[in-house]
Amino acid sequence: MSQHPAAGYDAFIFDLDGTLIDSGPDIAAAVNAYLQEQGHAALEVAYVERFIGNGPRRLIQDILLDQGVAFDEATLDEAVQAYIGHYRRHPASRTRFFPHVKEDLESLHAAGIRLGICTNKPHALTRQILDLLALSPLVEVALGADAVPACKPDPGHLRAVARHMALVEGAWAYIGDTPVDQATAAAAGVPFFVVPWGGGGQVQVRPAQRLQRLRDLLSYKIAPLAARPSTTT
Repeated sequence: MSQHPAAGYDAFIFDLDGTLIDSGPDIAAAVNAYLQEQGHAALEVAYVERFIGNGPRRLIQDILLDQGVAFDEATLDEAVQAYIGHYRRHPASRTRFFPHVKEDLESLHAAGIRLGICTNKPHALTRQILDLLALSPLVEVALGADAVPACKPDPGHLRAVARHMALVEGAWAYIGDTPVDQATAAAAGVPFFVVPWGGGGQVQVRPAQRLQRLRDLLSYKIAPLAARPSTTT
């Protein structure tokens, strides 16, 4: 991982599911709506959450494989579209912020730190959820999986968010909760922080990379030029 620059950061890009919001119940409800249409039993939320993080196609594919349900590519295509359709009808009825996330994002925004989102959730669904949760005014750029040629862990996804925000190299970092997020940051060559909730407790990082809450990121805020130590002799 890149070392934290002495001056700090003026922007942060976040993963969404498991990092900012606990969306597992709504995702599981959409998965179960499809499964029950097909005559299969509903699954526990905790079980579905094990497969979240690689986008909707991998989510459905991995669950069907784990459940021993036979399918071909056409069936998988139909299953993914059915799942997304169910999810769009109820995108945030059970979704909640993790503790202090909303207020900490507001504090970061108020401090002049620019915020972006890089998520493997479909792009239109991402925008819908951000609007419903009143996050859109805080987030400058959010790109879902289908808004880029290849999604996380492809570093181009994260780089695309940074490019749309016109971020300065070395002055931003990525925050997530899964090994996918960690691998994405590493491949992009940018610093990474992990949250303690979602899947964050299972991600192996140095202590300095482990947040207690998002407001910890304020300590990395780039200082105004007048407040920075002089480099002259």
